[in-house]
Amino acid sequence: MTIHTILFDLDGTLIDTNELIIASFTHTLKQYTDKEYNREEILDFIGPPLIDSFRSIDSDRVDQMVQTYREHNLHHHDSYVVAYPRVVETVNKLKQLGYRLGIVTTKMNATAELGLKVTGMEDMFEILIGLDDVTHAKPHPEPIMKALKELDATAPTTLMVGDNYHDIEAGKNAGTKTAGVSWSIKGKETLEAYQPDYMLEEMSDLLKILGA
Repeated sequence: MTIHTILFDLDGTLIDTNELIIASFTHTLKQYTDKEYNREEILDFIGPPLIDSFRSIDSDRVDQMVQTYREHNLHHHDSYVVAYPRVVETVNKLKQLGYRLGIVTTKMNATAELGLKVTGMEDMFEILIGLDDVTHAKPHPEPIMKALKELDATAPTTLMVGDNYHDIEAGKNAGTKTAGVSWSIKGKETLEAYQPDYMLEEMSDLLKILGA
C-alpha cells in the first residue's frame, strides 16, 4: 500500500476525551431535560456535531444547550484530556518519516487546538479541519476533501483514521483508505461493521501497516 497522507479524527482517536464528553452531556441534559440519561444513551451522542445531537433532544433550545455544554467542557478540559497510549510517539515518528499529517474533526477549531496543546501535539500536524471550516460535517466527504486539497494530496494515497462510523464513512465517501481504532468507546465490533480497511489495536500498528 502506498500511503503518503494520514488524516486523523481527534476525540476518541488521538486523545481520550470520552469522560469529559460524557460529563458535559450529563451536566447539560440534567439542566435542560427531565429525563435521566444513562451512559449508554449518552454514548450515542458521541461523534456527530453537538448541534445535531441536541437538536434531536430539544430543537427549540439547541443554541442554549450547545453553549452550556461548551462552557462545561472548556472549564474541565485540561483535567480530563490525555493522549491514548503510543499516540504521541507514533505521530511524531510518522512526521519524522515525512508523511503528510492532518486532523479532521467535528469539534470547533479552538477546542480541537486546545486538545492538541494539552497533549503536546500542537506542532505535529500540517492542517486542522474543524467544524468552523466546513458546511457539512463527517460522514459527508467535504472535510476530507478540503484536507486533501490543502495538503495537495490524493484520496487513493490517503488513510483516514477514526474511532467512529462517521470517520469510516467519510473516508469511504471521499475515496480514501480507512482505519478504525479498537479502543473506540462504541466498541471494536461496532466499528468493524462499517468495514474499515484496517483495524488498529494500538496506534503504533500504523507503522507496521505502512511498512515504516
